[in-house]
Amino acid sequence: MSSNETSTFREAKVPLFDEDSDGEKEKEGILGRIWVESKKLWNIAGPAIFNRVANYNMIIITQASAGHVGDLELAATSIAVNVILGLDIGLMLGMSSALETLCGQAFGAKKHYMLGVYMQRSWVILFITSVVVLPWFLFTTPILILFGQPPEIANLAGVISKWLIPTHLAFAFFFPLHFFLQSQLKNKVIAWVSLVALVLHAFISWLVLYKFELGVISVVAAGNISWWIMVLGYFGYIVLGNCPSTWTGFSLEAFSGLREFTTLSVASGIMICLEVWYDKVLMLMTGILHNAKTSVEALTICLSINIWQLMFPLSFLAAVGVRVANELGAGNGKGAKFATMVAVMTSFIISVFFWLLIMNFRSKFAYIFSSSEVVIEEVNKLSPLLGFTILLNSVQPVLSGVAVGSGWQKYVAYINLGCYYGIGLPLGYLLGFVFNLGVEGIWAGLIFGGTAVQTLILTVITIRCNWDKEAEKARLHLRKWEGPNKRTEE
Repeated sequence: MSSNETSTFREAKVPLFDEDSDGEKEKEGILGRIWVESKKLWNIAGPAIFNRVANYNMIIITQASAGHVGDLELAATSIAVNVILGLDIGLMLGMSSALETLCGQAFGAKKHYMLGVYMQRSWVILFITSVVVLPWFLFTTPILILFGQPPEIANLAGVISKWLIPTHLAFAFFFPLHFFLQSQLKNKVIAWVSLVALVLHAFISWLVLYKFELGVISVVAAGNISWWIMVLGYFGYIVLGNCPSTWTGFSLEAFSGLREFTTLSVASGIMICLEVWYDKVLMLMTGILHNAKTSVEALTICLSINIWQLMFPLSFLAAVGVRVANELGAGNGKGAKFATMVAVMTSFIISVFFWLLIMNFRSKFAYIFSSSEVVIEEVNKLSPLLGFTILLNSVQPVLSGVAVGSGWQKYVAYINLGCYYGIGLPLGYLLGFVFNLGVEGIWAGLIFGGTAVQTLILTVITIRCNWDKEAEKARLHLRKWEGPNKRTEE
C-alpha cells in the first residue's frame, strides 16, 4: 500500500462529525436537529468561552498586579497592554483566522494532512509579520507622546512594551496552533491548557510581586512565560501523537502557495482589525470631550461589562466558523445554513438574558466599579446604549463567524470599512461634538451608524446566500490552496 493510500485509509477512519447521517437528522424532526446541532456548537463554544475568559483574566491579573505597585505603573501597564498589545492581538488574531476558513473546510473535506501544512504556512506569514511590526513595541514612547500622553506614563509604557515583545512573538505561533486544534474539534485540550496557563500566571505574578517584590516589569515577564506555556502546551499535544492524521511533521509545502495564503490572511487581518480599532476610536473620541474624566470612567465601566458578555458571542463566532467551514468542506450547503440559524438563535437568547440583567440592574451594577455618584449617574444614562450594543453583539459576531467559515473576509473588510469608518465614525462625531450630545451621541452614532448597518448588510448577505454554491466554491478553493505538491485522497 502506498503512502498516499495509507494516509487515505487512516483518515477515512477518523469520524468527521457525529455518527448520525443526514437521513437520520431528517427523521429526528426540527427539534431533534436543533438539539444535535446545538450540541455540536456548544462542543466548540463551551471551551472557547473558557479559553477567552482565561486569556482575558491573564491580562486583568497583569493590570491588577501593576495597580498594587502604584498609580503610574497601573496607567502605563494599562496603555501598554490594552493599546499596544491590544492592537497587536487584533492584527495577529485576524491574520491567523484565515485558518478558520482553510483548516475548517479541509477538515470537512477529509483532506486532513493539509491542516498541518496550512498551520505551517500561517506560522511563516505571522512570524514575518511579527518582525515587521516590532517598531510598534520598540518606539512606543515617542508614539504615545505624539498622541498626547504624559511623558512619565509614555516612558514607562515604552519600557513595558519592550518587555511585551516575547508575548508578541508568541502570538505568531499561538493563534495558528489554536485554530488548527479548534477546526478539528480538539476543544478540551484548548480549555485545559488555558486553565494551566491561568493558574500558573496567577501564581507567578503573586510570587514575583509579593514574595520577591521585583516590581511591575516582573509581572509583565510573568505574562510572557504564561503565553509561551500555552504555545508549548498546544504544540506538545500535537507532536506527541494526538493529531496523527492532521500533523505529519514539518513540510516544505509550507513555503508553497504563500502568495495566495498571504492574500487571505491580510484580508482576515483587515476585517478583524477594523472591528477592534473601532472600539478604540470610541474611547479616543470620548477622551477629548469637555467632561472627559467622568465620561471615560463611565464608558470604561460599560465597555468592561460589554467585554465580559462579548465572550459568549465571540465564542459562537468561533463555533459557527468551524461548523460552517466543516459543512461547506464536506459539500453540505444545507448543513452550513442550518448551523448558522441555530448559532444566531442561541447567541440571541443568551444576549437577551444579559440585556434583561442590564436593564433591571442599570442603577446598581456600576457600584461594582465605582462609588462616585457622578460616574454612576453617567453609567445609568449609558445603560440603554450598552443594552442595545449587547443585543447587536448577539448577531454581528456570529455573522462574522459565518463570513470567516465561508471565506468572505475580503468582502466583509470592505463592508466594515464603509460602515464603521464611512458612516459610523462621522455620525458619532456629528452627534457627539456638533450636536453636543457628548459620550451618548458618540456611542449612539458609532452603534447605529456603524455596527447596526454592518449587521443589517451581513444579515441580508447571509439570508440571500446560495449555500450549495458556497459548498462547490469551497471544494474548488481547497484544490487551489493545496499547491503544486497536492495529494490525491479520493
